[in-house]
Amino acid sequence: MTLVQNFDGPTQVLGFIANKVALGAVIGDTGVTADATGKKIIPAGTPVGGADSTLDNEQAVLTVVNDATAQGVLEFPVDVTAGQNDGTLIVNGYINANRLPQGVTISDDVKKALAGKVVFFKRNK
Repeated sequence: MTLVQNFDGPTQVLGFIANKVALGAVIGDTGVTADATGKKIIPAGTPVGGADSTLDNEQAVLTVVNDATAQGVLEFPVDVTAGQNDGTLIVNGYINANRLPQGVTISDDVKKALAGKVVFFKRNK
């Protein structure tokens, strides 16, 4: 008998993998609310940033933002239940907004802050 198992991974928010530039970043838990199970998970595609640039200071702690302080978007979900954690920050690339998880929004301020670096578009495939 053959055992068949299905494993689901996170939805890929990138529209194109080519030309992607992503860096490791420290992600903080400020403003993140726990879900019904007590976990604090920041979804992939969420804009993060802050006053301290992660490009200049690799120890800068970035938090969820939806304003002009955005420095990039998370490539994968980040679990900050126990406090700050490492994440992967897309600082250059193409994000398909149709693949963003429910509840993740990209404001005009974020688009302006990331203009010329991160392109947001909507495609079904």
